[in-house]
Order: sequence, then structure tokens, then C-alpha cells
Amino acid sequence: MKLQELLQGVAVKSAAAPMDLEIGEVRYDSRAVRPGDLFVAIRGFATDGHQYIAKALAQGAAAVVCEEAGAGVPAVVVADSRVALAEIAANRFGHPADAMTMVGVTGTNGKTTTTYLVKHILEAQGHKVGLIGTNQNLIGSEPIETERTTPESYELHALFARMRDAGCTHVVMEVSSHSLVLHRVHGIHYAVGAFTNLTQDHLDFHKTMEGYRRAKALLFSVCGKGVINLDDPAAGKMIADAKCPVLTFSAESDDASLSAKNIELRADGVDFICAMEGSLARVHLGIPGMFSVHNALTALGTAVALGVPLERAAAALADASGVKGRAEVVPVPADYTVLIDYAHSPDGVENILNAVRGFSKGRVVALFGCGGDRDRTKRPKMGAIAARLADFCIVTSDNPRTEDPDAIIADILAGMQDSKTPREVICDRREAIRWALAHAKKGDTVVLMGKGHETYQEVNHVKHHLDEREEVQKYFAEKAKH
Repeated sequence: MKLQELLQGVAVKSAAAPMDLEIGEVRYDSRAVRPGDLFVAIRGFATDGHQYIAKALAQGAAAVVCEEAGAGVPAVVVADSRVALAEIAANRFGHPADAMTMVGVTGTNGKTTTTYLVKHILEAQGHKVGLIGTNQNLIGSEPIETERTTPESYELHALFARMRDAGCTHVVMEVSSHSLVLHRVHGIHYAVGAFTNLTQDHLDFHKTMEGYRRAKALLFSVCGKGVINLDDPAAGKMIADAKCPVLTFSAESDDASLSAKNIELRADGVDFICAMEGSLARVHLGIPGMFSVHNALTALGTAVALGVPLERAAAALADASGVKGRAEVVPVPADYTVLIDYAHSPDGVENILNAVRGFSKGRVVALFGCGGDRDRTKRPKMGAIAARLADFCIVTSDNPRTEDPDAIIADILAGMQDSKTPREVICDRREAIRWALAHAKKGDTVVLMGKGHETYQEVNHVKHHLDEREEVQKYFAEKAKH
């Protein structure tokens, strides 16, 4: 593809490279550059791609897209390399997002489950659906591994192209606050954008809750329709900032476009009546907890905004299954229950523990830690919530990254110091899981929080294999031998 074709629609400030250059591939990682490639230098948090322009040229880059360049460099200078990368990616893959109906879901909690529910509803209507999210990416039922909630723009458009070529008519994706601010989803128009909720997370990046909220609100400037949770305190501002018509949902108010009535919470799921403009639909979702009512309403609102009749969308939810790592029951040969949940924010911890309190016949045992190199202020909050809602707490590690695990645990314990809830501190997560299983009693529910779908523990930039399902299985296999 020629350079001028890749730069179609890109706001170029100056160009010192011939536009008829034939480009082999587009790279934003200098280590991957091959002769004839175009290198896009983007500014990151750990490093600045502009520092690697010389290296990219030495490896054979035909030209460079950057925000500033020295003399003699075959450079195309732009105002923002991240925006340019997104536009170049769309050109490189033939604007695949334009060929499909795009659906974006943003919010602190509930994004993953909601995207799966929307995908399930759309597939029940006969559509082939691509999914992009935290757990995995899917083309129909074909799984594709993912590294982050929303990939970099180049990988994103490559993925869209695969989905388009595979016959997908719709793409349902989680849209993270990072991806909105860092222009990973720049240029994508969403037919529908949905907002689940806003609670403390990612303040290491956004600095303030208002900054975090504004980042989420960016989704509603690139949507045809918005679907917003009226029960969330941020709803008013999200609606005010939206640049599109908004449909609201609520489990608490009659003022929403969709509302949940006669809510029944049970150990095997939730049941309620969904009311919309005089029409009623019975809803059953086989995932327990009040948060499941909100997730179901988000999915129903999104489906309705896409033109699916409420009754048909509600009927489709009846056989929707749970999501790996979200209130996931791990089968065990014991008289207690083991759950795995991705809860890694104060609100996430509160949601899953409240849900478990609603059906556990015995104690609620909470095992959790906090991630390193992330927002420290949420650690004592998570500790306080766990101590308030659980009957027993086991504090351990969860992706310490480059921080001292014991220092992270100390931050968590600071929030538990005024609580009388008994607790155990076991830094090694494998040992902590084994201790929890060995000390669980009849009727207890042991909740392993934080890892969810993850199958690793990240320490000093190295991901060590750790699948909690495997650890539970190993424990009972060893126990059976004795």
C-alpha cells in the first residue's frame, strides 16, 4: 500500500517522505520494524517512540510518522501520533468498522458480562457477532487471546477486518476509559454506547473521579444512541455530556425508559419484570446478585436501542450462561461452595460479597489482594468493605507487579484495623487458597476475588502461571490421595 493511501484523511503538518512510497507494514514498536515498513512514533508512559526513530530507520523503515523529527529524516509530521495511528490503521484495513454495526460498553464494573449478554441476544436474532473485551476476543465462537481490555488501534482494526471477513454483522466491545483518552478507538462510530456504572478505579491514570467520568463520557460523543444507568450517581452528568439521544434504565426508579419491577434474587440467578413504555417482559438471568439485574437491564436497553423488540431480547436472556471469572462457581467435592470473581475495585468487592450474602447458607469467606503499581487509595477501602461484608477475610497477593507484596497488604490492612472480622494474612496466593479450602466449613461460600479470568500472577514484569481453578482441583486431588 502506498504512503499516500495510508495517510488518506490524516491531518499532516509537513512531509519529508515521497507519497508514492510502497509501504510493507505499519509498526509502532521499533523492535518489529522490517525493511520497507512505516514506523509510527507514539508517546507512551514508560517510553517515547520518538527516541527510537533512528533505530527504526537503521532497521530499514521507509518512512516515519511522528510529532517532531530531525533534519534528513523521511518523516510525516502530525499533531498527534496516536490519532494518526488510528486513522492509518483504518486505511490499512479498509475501514472494517464501517462495514459492521458497532456496540460499545463502558463503565467500571459489568462491562464484560454485559457484552456477552448483548452478544447472546444478537446471536439469538440470527446475527454473527464479534466480541472484544477483558476475558477474550471472539469471532462468533472462535476465541482470540487478548492482552488488554481495548487493544491498541492498529490491532483493533486488524481484528475488525478479521471479523468483517468472517461475516460478522455486529461487534460488541468493552470500551475502556484508557482507550477513549488514548485514542485507541478514534474514528469508530458506535451505533449504540452503554454506560454501566462509575466507581473508584484507575485513579493512578485519571487522577480524579471527575477526570475518570469525563473519560467514560467521551463514548457518548461518538454514538448514534446512548444507554445509561439512571441508578448511578454519575448518570446526570453522563446524560448532560452525551451528544446523542439517550435511553435510560433503572432498578430503583420509574423515571427510566426501562425499569425493573418485582425483583427476585436467588442463588441460581435473578428474575424480574422489565417495563418499557407500557409493555412488560419477564426476565430471567442465571447469574446471581443485584448487579445481574443491572447487567441484564444494560443488555436489554442496548438491544432495544439496536431495534430488537423487548420481549425477544428478554426471552434470549433466559438461556444466557455466566462468564468465566464473574461469579463463577468452581465444582468441588465438598459441602461448601467456591466462587471465582474478578472483583478488583471497592464497588466490585461490595457487589460480589452482597450477592453471596444473599444465598450463602454458612459463612462468607473472602480471599483477596490488590494490584501493585495501581491506585493505592482503593486498597484500604477494599479491605474495609471485605471486613464489613465477609465473615472471614484472607488477605493475600494479586499481581504485585513491581511493588513489595507485603507493603500492598499493609495498605489493605489499614482499612480493616477497626473491624472485628477475623482474618488471616498469607502473602503467597497459592498457599492462601489452600488455607481457605482447608478451613472452609459446611455451608460456607469461599469467594476468590481479583483474578477472575486471569491465569497468571504478575511479579516484576513477569507473568507466572496461576489458574485458581487448577489450584482448587490440585488441592482436592491431593486430599483424595490421603
